[in-house]
Amino acid sequence: MTNTFPVQNMSNLEKSMVSIIDVFHKYSGHKCHLKKADLKDLINNEMTHFILKVKDNETLDQLFTDLDLNGDLEIDFQEFIALIAMVTSACHDLFPDHH
Repeated sequence: MTNTFPVQNMSNLEKSMVSIIDVFHKYSGHKCHLKKADLKDLINNEMTHFILKVKDNETLDQLFTDLDLNGDLEIDFQEFIALIAMVTSACHDLFPDHH
């Protein structure tokens, strides 16, 4: 994704937000939705320190069902952001120096 904002002038939080958007579009392509295989690849390649690799289909199926709030068998950006928020919140306690 090519963003139109001058990244060099952004705060760390804004740069992180751009990174999240870029990662989503890297795996969703132009369709802006993640299929189950796309979500698995994204988690296994981009979130390896915070989420164990998704190896079994049962775990992936449950995660996908939990995220797919509208039941369209795809994860849109808002549903993806829910995953990012949940993982970030759960991992917050892993960084005790930041409390």
